[in-house]
Amino acid sequence: MTLRDEIFQQADVLQNLLDTEWGHIQQLAQEIKARQINYIFLTARGTSDNAGLYLKYLFGINNGISVALSAPSMFSIYHAPPKLEGSMVLAISQSGQSPDIVEVVESGRKQGALTLTITNTADSPLANAADHVIDVQAGVEKAVAATKTYTAQLMSIAMLSLALNPDPEKLAVLRRTPEFVASILDQAAVMEEAVERYYYMKQCVIVGRGYNYATAFEWALKLEEMTYIVAKPYSSADFRHGPIAMVELGFPIFMVAPRGEVYPQLLDLAVELREQKKASLLILSNEEEILKHSSTPIRLPAEMPEWLSPIVSIVPGQLSAYYLAMMRGLDTENPRSLSKVTRTR
Repeated sequence: MTLRDEIFQQADVLQNLLDTEWGHIQQLAQEIKARQINYIFLTARGTSDNAGLYLKYLFGINNGISVALSAPSMFSIYHAPPKLEGSMVLAISQSGQSPDIVEVVESGRKQGALTLTITNTADSPLANAADHVIDVQAGVEKAVAATKTYTAQLMSIAMLSLALNPDPEKLAVLRRTPEFVASILDQAAVMEEAVERYYYMKQCVIVGRGYNYATAFEWALKLEEMTYIVAKPYSSADFRHGPIAMVELGFPIFMVAPRGEVYPQLLDLAVELREQKKASLLILSNEEEILKHSSTPIRLPAEMPEWLSPIVSIVPGQLSAYYLAMMRGLDTENPRSLSKVTRTR
């Protein structure tokens, strides 16, 4: 099993998750509603932390639930946990092994909070520490860079959000997500050709906003851990508050701009970056207008809604990092200085 295999498994992994976990997640949603949870205390690291960014936007917009990101050192080093009564402590982790994340969940449970883990390892210390577990069932992921476990985490989050606020039309489109991902994987050769122009790139900026703020962070992480370039993620709003000053002729900027509420702001930024700054833009979108301003346009599925787009739009990001690493002769399975399971305190 290689990283490429794991990337290309994602449509099947998402379909399996929909088929096997929907009933369980509906039951879990009933308990959350019975407990009248309106505040989630989220704990995660790395790629899982980026999944948490998606949860923050989705649960805030779709469910009206506030989400706070934990500082695990408050628990594991300073031994001064905040008060968590009345909240749901939600941990996201592929391996469920990191002691600091486990300690946050244990503290939440001791304080009487409802605790939930989303993981790919249902018998891990983290899973054992929580009241409830959503097993993303992605199968063994051997490559150090997380791919299928990340999109499975996002799917689990989308399923839980929808179970808390049911909508038959949204459920119908959620069930099409594996199809949307498959359509991106069918364009893998397009992505491979697209990244050739970035062979000599040493730094870049990734721009997303709203739901795809998470995508910007995860795409940047994939590029940094697999290709060793400096990749900085920004929201389009934050990028205008200073960092845009570094853009000059040919500066590489990758943008996630699907149709949706934040699209007009991304379009305005793309026009400015291309026409005035002469930046080199790689844009992911299902809007032809913004793709016209891209040096490297990548088309997203036309019928994909914005709220599900992070599950789909990260796949071209994974492919870009993989193909760029391959072109540079780097080890795509075991990037330097990294291991599959990282334990921090």
